[in-house]
Amino acid sequence: MFRSIPRRPSAAGASAVAAALVLAACSSAGADPDVAASLDPDEEITLRVAWWGDDDRAARYTEALELFEEKYPNITIQPSFVAFDDYWTARATEAAGSSLPDVMQFDSSFLREYASTGQLLDVSPFLGEEIDTSELADELIDSGRIDDAVYAVPTATNTLATFYDPGLVEQLGLEPPADDFTWDDLATWVAEASAAGAGEDPALYGSNDYTGIFWAFLQHLVQQGVTPFTDDGQLGFTPEHMTEWLSSGDELRATGAFFPVQRAQQLLPESGFTVNEQALEMSWDNFLAGYVAGTGVDDITMLPVPSGPDGQKHLFARTFQMAASASTEHPAAVAALLDFFVNEPEVGRIFGTSKGVPATQSQRDAMELEPGSVDARVVEYEELMADQITEPAPIPVEGFGALEAEYKRLGEELQYENITVDEFVEQWFAMAESQLGG
Repeated sequence: MFRSIPRRPSAAGASAVAAALVLAACSSAGADPDVAASLDPDEEITLRVAWWGDDDRAARYTEALELFEEKYPNITIQPSFVAFDDYWTARATEAAGSSLPDVMQFDSSFLREYASTGQLLDVSPFLGEEIDTSELADELIDSGRIDDAVYAVPTATNTLATFYDPGLVEQLGLEPPADDFTWDDLATWVAEASAAGAGEDPALYGSNDYTGIFWAFLQHLVQQGVTPFTDDGQLGFTPEHMTEWLSSGDELRATGAFFPVQRAQQLLPESGFTVNEQALEMSWDNFLAGYVAGTGVDDITMLPVPSGPDGQKHLFARTFQMAASASTEHPAAVAALLDFFVNEPEVGRIFGTSKGVPATQSQRDAMELEPGSVDARVVEYEELMADQITEPAPIPVEGFGALEAEYKRLGEELQYENITVDEFVEQWFAMAESQLGG
């Protein structure tokens, strides 16, 4: 299990999201609020705000939103939060009735679906005015852009990393991979680690099957010079690209070098890495805190992902986003809240790197970075990788959630040896063709 990526809905659940959005597109008149309206300090306003996450994230949001209410005494916040999968089921139900929360935590996987059906507020008229963008890099703003409209604002950034447990690596009698390791080097390292750990009780493994991780596949494509998704919302890669990627794990699967899928299923929602039976795992860098807490190992260490064929990483920074409902009755108040999430220094202190590295310098400066702390290490990692973050983050196609869920399901079937690589690719592209209509 790729612990760093928030859990996606099942394929059925993601399809339900798409169906609900189609219904919403047919039933909604497409609200066009007066975005030029100024915020009246005497008007009593209530905003619904929703996010996904655990109790720790809820506590941070609560503290931040209470501060917002202090700054804007006429605005009352109605908060709600649930787990990731339940979150999108709830949003789909609301979208069918054009009743999304005024402001909501958002994921780029669903940006095209919700934007294309008129569910999200185009915040571009606010940018540079009510929403201060002076500290936001253009590429971060563009992460929420589709055509000429901006439907989500970035509040933090995440970059892929390779995590390893130094104590476990030492127990296996190995050195960790070098910073400049390649995908072939990773495969060799995993094979050696799993062979060294085979006699332990329980057995120890080098890694889970990283070829079954959709975002790892996308990172590999970018390193090959392939743009995963086209501007018109179609796939930019071929069955041959996917076959080559999946086949790179054939020998490791055949020899049992990857962490066993049966054991992985038993451990859910934990992973082989968090229960200290797996030495290495790829994740988004902001998951360092979760890995430290889950493993009980304070010195979990981050490396970059393997290099591409030209020796470069070609990393991209994925943004943590906030979006607004197109049907909100209070666009000016929404803009004030979005600006607060992006620019208020205290928000940086409150959240730290729990959502990623803050997108603005003022929030980064406000973080209480004790040397060696989790937050300090995440910030340090992104600073070290800054010159390797050279690519724009892929903007997913419509139905991305369902396509990613299907990739994950087929990856598990491949590990169970219920299907071959060719069958995996054929089935996934058949679904993609049905989903995208092309």
